[in-house]
Amino acid sequence: MRRVLALAEVDGQLREIEFLTNNLCWSAGGVADLYRCRWQVEVFFKQIKQSLQLCDFLGNSADAVRWQVSTALLLYVLMRFVCVMSSRSHSFTRLFTLLRAALWRKVDLCDAAHEN
Repeated sequence: MRRVLALAEVDGQLREIEFLTNNLCWSAGGVADLYRCRWQVEVFFKQIKQSLQLCDFLGNSADAVRWQVSTALLLYVLMRFVCVMSSRSHSFTRLFTLLRAALWRKVDLCDAAHEN
């Protein structure tokens, strides 16, 4: 095992973070970069699971799970696009809440993004 120490920004402050790896060939910076990228992926999946409620699947087959995850990812991308296109600075969670509230009403999504 190899111990790698790196400085990383956490909550706006530089902190020393310790990583353990069994890869002895990579540089310390490469190991820290890999973990930084992996952390961004973990945050992405956490946000999808929390906002799109992907904890319970409607079906048990591989195809059913794949279909539900693909649909959730498509919804996530569309919602991110609406966030970018919105002239107001709604958070992703706020915009998602607006969409869920208006789901069964006929409403223009762009107009809903501009509501207070």
